[in-house]
Amino acid sequence: MEFNVSSANLLKSIMDVSKAIPAKTSLPILENFLFVIKDSQLEITASDSELTLRTVMPLDNCTEEGSIAVPARQTIELLKSLPDQPIVIKTAGEGTFECIWSNGNSSLPYFPAADYPKISSSQEEDATALVFPAATLAEGIGATVYATADDEMRPAMNGIFFDIYEDHTTLVASDAHKLICYTTPDVKLEQRSSFILHKKPANVLKSILDKAEGDVVAKFSAKSIQFEYGSTLMICRLIVGKFPDYTKVIPQNNSNILKIDRVQLLNSVRRVSVCANKASNHIKFELSAGLLEITAQDLGFALAAYEKLACDYNGESISIGFKSSFLIDILNNMSCTNLVMKFADGKRAALIVPSEEEEESGKICGILMPIMVS
Repeated sequence: MEFNVSSANLLKSIMDVSKAIPAKTSLPILENFLFVIKDSQLEITASDSELTLRTVMPLDNCTEEGSIAVPARQTIELLKSLPDQPIVIKTAGEGTFECIWSNGNSSLPYFPAADYPKISSSQEEDATALVFPAATLAEGIGATVYATADDEMRPAMNGIFFDIYEDHTTLVASDAHKLICYTTPDVKLEQRSSFILHKKPANVLKSILDKAEGDVVAKFSAKSIQFEYGSTLMICRLIVGKFPDYTKVIPQNNSNILKIDRVQLLNSVRRVSVCANKASNHIKFELSAGLLEITAQDLGFALAAYEKLACDYNGESISIGFKSSFLIDILNNMSCTNLVMKFADGKRAALIVPSEEEEESGKICGILMPIMVS
């Protein structure tokens, strides 16, 4: 095998797939990139057996086709240390390959491509195809993935639930304390369908699509999904299980309504929570006409904080407690200027949505369970 390529272009391509290289693995071959040369193109694959990333790049010159598995860490470190320039990569002798640049070269080991696990990109005949605008998919993942759980007993909660209808798609994530829904009319299917994408590949996909344009083609079956975007292909297993019926927990008749500037509320909660108990992170909201009082205390360390905020509140006087870290997560991951919090009473879940004047109105909503605070 021998080919010529730009060092910068090769580095970019291997970095695009390097997120699939496992930190620890019982299969040492997975600590390598699989290089396959065919038709003047280099196909680079990385996998941890659960998640596979593959990209294809054109070559400046290819004199000999072939396939080898090359060590990921050393290859990345070498290419990072080289200034952008043409390089030659070729096999040299049994089990080694050379990387040759303008004033030097290196010799690294390689492993037979046959040792690399077979990873098929083909889907079953009953696979469903779906097209996402790249920006919409990245935004939907970013708006929900932080709310996923780490629950060994309920694995379905460890990912994002894609609920696909004839006229819209809703992405849902929950850890049983908070629930986030992101709805878009840009993605739909003639027949209702759904799948659960684990948080790890979801985060990898978001990083690939960050500030991207164009469309992503998804093909999913009962157990796996592949995403195609440009020259990059991502294949991963889906979480098999039933996601709870999120529609039943979204409050419909919360009549006590608080309208407030999101950043102002976020900063106030952050300040007050400094004095909350570090184990529980509990804070309390006291709501009355035109006024929100936020308090926190840690009696064990004689800590206490209190802040008043003028607000637009329409409803009964309510006292309700929250875990501050959960509320900060929700407020920090919304981008609206003004938001609305709707309450039934101090013991039932609060609904958090952008105000009606915001572009996000109707697109995203959060639900936060209260806690008992004395």
